[in-house]
Amino acid sequence: MGDPIVTLDQGTLRGSTSTNLRGQVFFKFQGIPYAKAPLGQLRFKAPVPPEPWTGVLDATKEGQISYQRVPFQKGMVCGGENCLFLNVFTKKVPTDDPNPPLRPVMFWVHGGLFISGSGNEDLYGPEFLMTEDVVLVTINYRLGILGFVSFEDPSLEVPGNAGFKDQVMALQWVQTNISKFGGDPNNVTVFGESAGAISVHLLVLSPMTKGLFHKAIAQSGYALNASARRGCTLLAKTMGLEGVDDKIIYDTLMQKQVDEIFEIQERILKEMVPCQRRLFSYVVEKNSSNPFLDEEPITLMKTGRFNQVPFMLGFTSGEGMLFDMFSRTISDFESVVPWYFGYEPGHPDVKVVANQIKKFYFGDEDISPTTKAQKYDMLSDAHFIFGLYTTILSQYSNSKAPTYLFRMSVESRLNFLKNILKIEVPGACHLDDVGYLFKNFSTPKIEPDSLEDISISRFVKLWTNFAKFGNPTPDENDTLLKTVWKPVTNDNLDFLDIGRFLVARRNPYSDRIKFWKQLFAESPTGRKTLTP
Repeated sequence: MGDPIVTLDQGTLRGSTSTNLRGQVFFKFQGIPYAKAPLGQLRFKAPVPPEPWTGVLDATKEGQISYQRVPFQKGMVCGGENCLFLNVFTKKVPTDDPNPPLRPVMFWVHGGLFISGSGNEDLYGPEFLMTEDVVLVTINYRLGILGFVSFEDPSLEVPGNAGFKDQVMALQWVQTNISKFGGDPNNVTVFGESAGAISVHLLVLSPMTKGLFHKAIAQSGYALNASARRGCTLLAKTMGLEGVDDKIIYDTLMQKQVDEIFEIQERILKEMVPCQRRLFSYVVEKNSSNPFLDEEPITLMKTGRFNQVPFMLGFTSGEGMLFDMFSRTISDFESVVPWYFGYEPGHPDVKVVANQIKKFYFGDEDISPTTKAQKYDMLSDAHFIFGLYTTILSQYSNSKAPTYLFRMSVESRLNFLKNILKIEVPGACHLDDVGYLFKNFSTPKIEPDSLEDISISRFVKLWTNFAKFGNPTPDENDTLLKTVWKPVTNDNLDFLDIGRFLVARRNPYSDRIKFWKQLFAESPTGRKTLTP
C-alpha cells in the first residue's frame, strides 16, 4: 500500500499508514497548518487563514508545539511560536467517487492548564478511536502568554482569547477540508479533557462558533473552572513596568524572544494562588468587533445564549488526586475556597468558610496519610464537582438539546495519572479517562478480553455513538454496553457510572453537594448571580 495522497485548496498532502488496536489499517496526516504562522506582527493576535503551498507537503510528521515546559518529561522546555498545526486520522480516503459516504468527525482539544500540551501521539494516539468508523482531528493551539495575554487598549488589537480563536480557526479549517478525508462537516463533535474540556464548554458558549460543530463532550472541565483576569497589572509588575500603559507593555513584549516571554510566564506562575482567577484563560471581550466571548459564561448559560447542541460532560471519581502531581500541601484551607464564591483574598469571611470546609471533611482530624481519601474528596468537590453541578443546572434547563452526565470510576492499568502518581486510595484520578480513549506512552499491552480491553471498547463505543447519533446508547440491545444512559431531565441528576460495569445512577455525592450549595448560597457571588 502506497502513501495516501489528499489534495486540498491549500495544496497536496502526503500522509502515512498505521494500524489500530484491532490490527486494521488507517491513514495519518500530521502537521497540517490550519492558520498562518503567528509570528512577527501576528504575535498575540487572532489567527488568520493559512497560506497555500507548492509541491507535496510531507504530512508524515507532527508539527511544532506551542512553547512550553512539557509535562511527564522532567520539565523539558521545547516548542515554538509557529505551532498552529493539526492532525487527521481516517480509515478511508475518498477516491474518485463523486459522492463518497462521509463519516462523523471527532475534534479533540488537549488539556494542560492552558500552559502545556499538544495534540501529539505521545498522549493522544488514535489507535483506540480508529477502531470505529469516525474521522479524528487533534490540534495544537497557542498557550500561556502567547495564547492568552489581553490588553484593554483596542488599538493594540489584542483583546485576548487568541488560543481559543486558534481552536475556532481549526474548526473552520475542518468545515472547509474534512470531506477530503472522508469526514462529514455537518456532523462534528468537539471533545476535550481538563483545559480541553473548559475549551469545549467555551466553544459551546461562544458566538463565534455557530454552525462549526454539532455535539460536544467535556471531560473533567467546564467554564467555571477557569475564569481569567486581565493580566496587565501582574505582567507589568513581573516585567518591572508598574504604572505604565498597555502599549508600553505590549511593545516591550513584542521586542522579546519567545524564551524571554516564557521566563516571564514562569515567574508569574510561581506567584499565583491555586484558587484565584487564572491569568491564562478566557476573558470577556468588551471592545472587540468579533469577540470569542461577549458575556460571562454563567450569563450565557442562564439566558440560553449558546450553541444548542447535545452535550455530554462528566468527571472522574477521584478528581482531587490530581493535586498530588503538584506536591500540593494544604496548610491553609482558605486556599480551597473557589474563586467563583466571590471572596477577596484575606476577607475575614473566607476563614469562616475555610473552617466549615475543614470540619465537614475532617471533623476534628487533621490532614494526614490516614485522611487522604477525605482530602481527595474535598479537592474534587471544590475544584470540580460542585462547579460541574452548578454548570449542569444552569445550562441544561435552557438547552433544547439533551445533556448527558457521567462519572468515570473504572480502575485498571490504563488509569494514566493515578498509576504514574502511585496513588493507592480507591478512585479514578483526573486524566485517567483519557487512557481509555487514546493510546499514550505508558499504555501497556492490551490483552484480549481483559478489563482494559473491555473498558476501551465501552469508552470508544459510548463516545463514538454520541458522535454519530447524539445519544451514547441508542441501541437498548447492545451486547457490549447492556444499559441505557438517560439524559438529565430534572434536578435529580441521572448519570452513567463507567466502572468495571456500566450502571445507571442518580444524584452523585448528594450529601457533599448539599454542603457546598449551602456554603455557596451564603457567599457574596452565590447571593448574586451564580446560584443554580
